[in-house]
Amino acid sequence: MTTAASKKLFIKTWGCQMNVYDSGRMADILAPLGYALADSPEGADMVILNTCHIREKATEKVFSDLGRLRPHKQAKAGEEPMIVAVAGCVAQAEGEEIARRAPWVDMVFGPQTYHQLPEMVARAHRQAGKPLVNTDFPVESKFDHLPGEQGVQGAAAFLSVQEGCDKFCTFCVVPYTRGAEYSRDVAGILGEARRLVAAGAREITLLGQNVNAFHGDGPDGSAWGLGRLIRALAEIDGLDRIRYTTSHPRDMDDDLIAAHSDVPQLMPFLHLPVQSGSDRILAAMNRKHDGDMYRRTVDRLRTARPDLALSSDFIVGFPGETDRDFADTLKLVTEIGFAQAYSFKYSARPGTPAAALDDQLPEAAKDERLQALQQLLWAQQAAFNQDMAGRVMPVLLDRQGRRPGQLQGRSPWMQSVHLDAPARLLGTVQPVRITEGKLLSLAGTIMLADAEEAA
Repeated sequence: MTTAASKKLFIKTWGCQMNVYDSGRMADILAPLGYALADSPEGADMVILNTCHIREKATEKVFSDLGRLRPHKQAKAGEEPMIVAVAGCVAQAEGEEIARRAPWVDMVFGPQTYHQLPEMVARAHRQAGKPLVNTDFPVESKFDHLPGEQGVQGAAAFLSVQEGCDKFCTFCVVPYTRGAEYSRDVAGILGEARRLVAAGAREITLLGQNVNAFHGDGPDGSAWGLGRLIRALAEIDGLDRIRYTTSHPRDMDDDLIAAHSDVPQLMPFLHLPVQSGSDRILAAMNRKHDGDMYRRTVDRLRTARPDLALSSDFIVGFPGETDRDFADTLKLVTEIGFAQAYSFKYSARPGTPAAALDDQLPEAAKDERLQALQQLLWAQQAAFNQDMAGRVMPVLLDRQGRRPGQLQGRSPWMQSVHLDAPARLLGTVQPVRITEGKLLSLAGTIMLADAEEAA
């Protein structure tokens, strides 16, 4: 039985879309205990920092936020005490250190244990003043113990289908914080997808650390790959759009590539991280692919879906990267062309093999290379967006704009689109004529006659 909401819950989320999904599910788990989401930590009964270990200085940012939370916790000392929790990948990697440096924290738990939140909350109340640290990797899957979704995600929703990583890239902490690769069963995924669509979702993004390594148990007893799962999802009435992220080049199998040709609901945009264009650096990163393999995979994808646009991740200044290695990255970017990309300077993550490598590059060299790479990537992104001007495309209107009378949406290629439109069209897919392509977004005009007919 659901308890009437009487307590305030504030969740701050860093990092990837998987963390966004996890934060939503934590809110679902805590709702029967009487917690409702609040917009700020002031006066909250529980605050959860859902952390990410990927970005530079991630741990220090967590401690900085914990310092700002301490006065809020002290202000409620004479009332119902505030529970302060640190969740996610920083919690998994550095749980004991968090408990030592911030003893006012009540709970520290990793991303595989949040289904145990009710029990942890009860224990935190019983042992007030002593931090509870739960960074185990439970034998049972958290997905088998989650309640039905209660929070409404809106027209564009996330759905976690795979978690963990077996790749062990030398720069990455994910295998240590998220654990081994695990795929949910197909029946559970399809059930959640149907509930999301019934709640108003028109687009679902499938999430996983290596989402295209998905191999969930199907209702027929066989293991389904991501391509087969996408085909089943496409049969759900009312689901207009399907996306998936993040993928590994090694796991782009024939069936998944064919799905890009066969399934019209599968959007023509793919995030496919390459990290470097240098085979020598890719080997040092333990990426298990080289530049030519990546190029061949892209060629096959573009043959299957000629209008496919690509996004990628790049790391510059990896230990031992030479000018020649960096030139190979620029060459790959020039040859392939990206509609979007994320690029970062290498920064060592404690406990990862790359952190112990010799020949760490000076910051000045990494800065210079990052600026050169980003100039090329931004030029490609600007050209891609500018080429959209004059085109009419379907746009999912999923958010209010910044000013009255404005809505925002997503193009099939993941561009943010701004336009004037009546609020009643929020949550629908509408034809939009693009009037301007900018570096970070598109401006458009809704085709009013078509919109009136659709309404």
